[in-house]
Amino acid sequence: MSNSAPLILMEDITKVFRTQGVETRVLNGIDLEIHQGEYVSIVGPSGCGKSTMLSIMGLLDSPTGGVFCFDGRPVQTLSAGDRARLRNQEIGFVFQSFNLIGDLTIYENVEQPLTYLKVKSTERRQRVEEVLRRVGMLDQARRRPSQLSGGQQQRVAVARALVCRPRILLADEPTGNLDSANGFAIMEMLRELHRSGLTICMVTHDPRFVKMADRLVYMLDGRMVQREVLESRMALD
Repeated sequence: MSNSAPLILMEDITKVFRTQGVETRVLNGIDLEIHQGEYVSIVGPSGCGKSTMLSIMGLLDSPTGGVFCFDGRPVQTLSAGDRARLRNQEIGFVFQSFNLIGDLTIYENVEQPLTYLKVKSTERRQRVEEVLRRVGMLDQARRRPSQLSGGQQQRVAVARALVCRPRILLADEPTGNLDSANGFAIMEMLRELHRSGLTICMVTHDPRFVKMADRLVYMLDGRMVQREVLESRMALD
């Protein structure tokens, strides 16, 4: 592991949801570091808080308590605009449900994050074609999501996550809606992205894929109960 400051630093993170006077504590004192270039799998049963933690990590949600720093910057001190820029430019997301826009073509789905960043059209085209080629979907660029298989849609979702050239990719159950063959294909693609230098944090409860990471973090009832550094990664045979 690098001796430099972690890209992700969480210290004593808590999250409490309040509904009609009832408090539900989802995270209970989470401590986590992720360094540039790591691949971390967060594992645990449904309802243990792992997706909530990933949402906080990706600035989609805020903790109730504790300290969260991104590349040394305390997130709670950033303005709403700075948080949005950080989320859009440095963090890529891949979700279980793909979240593609049905009325847009594959090309337009991948291009959309760049329009928010006001990237010029020539550079947008270059970046979109680059990432679609990288995930093997450039020849499907003019199709719409409904014309693709689940595995193809998830490849497009990965391309969309990569097009802004993020520092870290957050993947929340990326194989949850896929059959076995497509699931293995997506995980092999993530492994290749990691080999190229991308930092990845993946939430999963699928035992087939957890040991592809450098490090496993096990969660139960909103707490980290075990950590494991992997000496060798699982082969996808």
